[in-house]
Amino acid sequence: MKWKTMKLVSFSNNGQQSFGVISNSGLHAVLAKFKKEFPDLKAVIGSQKVKDLKTFCEEKPIPLSQVTLLPPVPNPGKIICAGMNYRKPYPVDGTAPPDPGNIVIFGRHSDTLVGDGTELERPRGEAAETFDFEGEIIAVIGKSGRFISSADALQHVVGYSIMNEGSVRGWMKHSVHAGKNFHASGSWGPWITTVDEIDDLSSLKLETRVNGKLMQSALAAEMIFSLSELIAYISNLIPLNPGDIIATGSPDGTGGSRNPSVFLKPGDCVEVSVDRIGTLKNYVGH
Repeated sequence: MKWKTMKLVSFSNNGQQSFGVISNSGLHAVLAKFKKEFPDLKAVIGSQKVKDLKTFCEEKPIPLSQVTLLPPVPNPGKIICAGMNYRKPYPVDGTAPPDPGNIVIFGRHSDTLVGDGTELERPRGEAAETFDFEGEIIAVIGKSGRFISSADALQHVVGYSIMNEGSVRGWMKHSVHAGKNFHASGSWGPWITTVDEIDDLSSLKLETRVNGKLMQSALAAEMIFSLSELIAYISNLIPLNPGDIIATGSPDGTGGSRNPSVFLKPGDCVEVSVDRIGTLKNYVGH
């Protein structure tokens, strides 16, 4: 099959989870015999068979409207997020502080993130009052490594995706971990665009809209620490493995950075778009 795009997707159809490739005509599910050997997309990435995946998919596409999209890697080994990686005024209406002297990272649990089109779970009680959105570009690790150099870092990336890194600002005052790990508070997807489709990560433009209003807009080139630097730093701490994901940070314009604040309400629609990747869209639950 000769396709112009290579987007990797995980999905649920009639209660069964599977994965495949997106083409211009729809979703091509992986063949059953291939799925027996490689049960999920993480296994395919780990086996270094991503480039061959489309040869093991059904010819006939499934309309995307007939499936529920899952996080592209439903079971990532690690979800590592970069904090304070774009310049932004702080406190609100203040001047931008000096760049951080070092990379700032934290982790999320896999069940804090849902797929494209799935409703976000609005926190209960007081936590709901400071529920915020954060558009981010994600890198998906395709090859294991430890002590990776910045020069070699991008060789370990299989593709890119999008995250709405939902945060509860009030709980971040308790701890970053608490504020970032409310169940189903964020999302990522809708798919992974493989690296051969993205010739220059720095040229990618991220935009976040809430109910159609533009809230965030920035180029990846505006990151304080590049993806290569993030990978090198993280791999100095821990090994990186296929299927791990790295969220590269969120630019200015989030609800908590505005005066007055603009936090998410029931029914709000959050759309995060990135050039050559796509748009991640979710509604906030009631």
